[in-house]
Amino acid sequence: MDINDYKLEKSEKITLLFLSWRDIKAPKKGGAEVYTHEMLKRINFDKYRIIHFSPSFQGGKEIENIDNITYIRSGNAFSVIGDARKYYKANEENINFVVDQCNTHRFFTKFWVEAKKRIFFIHQLTREIWFMNAKFPVSAIGYITETPFLKLSKNDYTMTVSESTKKDLIKIGFNIDKVRILPEGIEFTHWKKEEFKEKEECPTFIYVGRFVNYKGIDACVLAFAQIKKEYPKAKLYIVGKKNESYIERNLKPIFKEGNITYGGEGDNKDVTLFGFVSEERKLELMSKSHALIFPSQREGWGLIVTEAAAVGTPSIVYNSPGIVDAVDYGNAGYLCEENNVQNIYTNMKAVIEDKKDYEKHIESAYEYSLKFHWDETAKSFDKFIDDII
Repeated sequence: MDINDYKLEKSEKITLLFLSWRDIKAPKKGGAEVYTHEMLKRINFDKYRIIHFSPSFQGGKEIENIDNITYIRSGNAFSVIGDARKYYKANEENINFVVDQCNTHRFFTKFWVEAKKRIFFIHQLTREIWFMNAKFPVSAIGYITETPFLKLSKNDYTMTVSESTKKDLIKIGFNIDKVRILPEGIEFTHWKKEEFKEKEECPTFIYVGRFVNYKGIDACVLAFAQIKKEYPKAKLYIVGKKNESYIERNLKPIFKEGNITYGGEGDNKDVTLFGFVSEERKLELMSKSHALIFPSQREGWGLIVTEAAAVGTPSIVYNSPGIVDAVDYGNAGYLCEENNVQNIYTNMKAVIEDKKDYEKHIESAYEYSLKFHWDETAKSFDKFIDDII
């Protein structure tokens, strides 16, 4: 790209340059990209000017405006770092802050942005997930270098999304006075209680998310296999874009050993693999289920847990960073004492057998979810900038 084509004009507005490895239209966008866009599109654009810089992708425009945010795309995951630096240096006098969004990928702004302009933004540390999602030696390199790379930003103003991640950052030397939690949010309006869907007649559990090792879909199915022995009519819904290799490698052996039938929507099997569904359909399926199962090893925030609670469904979760925050440390959901299949199964039984306690969980999860909306996230971001400017 020719940097001169995108010269920033002087403005009275506070100008922020967001740097990320993906944006809201990237094919592999995830929760972090959704968070950034949903927060930024709600801020006061009479006060702020936002530029978002990330790698190019097939079919993506080099520059476009989405919800008053200017998206610039250049290079690949590696060359984008140099391109972002060139863009910043060409417009340095007209940029107030540079936000380095860390999602394993870094822009290393410590080496080319002055300290007073640097903001570090991280949802979660990766830690043990390196060994679950990457092969050796990449896993080992990622694990070993994560902490020293993070320490490059320990004195920067820092944004994160949960108390769990804040604690992790402080442990490795981040300045507690510079780390601010900006809460997660949901885009849709919390359902009124009378809008909750009627629960399925048979015990029904649901997983919603990506097919990756650290999310724990295999643990869901293993626990369901145990429940199935006691409650033959029980059902498990799995919602999310299918990964056929994951299903073949991780799930089919469990289906076979547990004598569990599986199929697509309408097949009336023990396990229904829905694949990708619309937002409306996702909320409907969650509301009709008795509980969401989300045994992830680590998250910035378990947003799907908050979404399920907002439509009247409590969650069974692992005691993991970012997940415990979403269930208020067990006050707004079923928190496993230990992160294993047996504890998931125990909580599934509690959902089925202790009706009175189950109703309390529905209520507490719903009430806790009311605290989280992107409008509040945007307000928190605005206050954060006011405090550091």
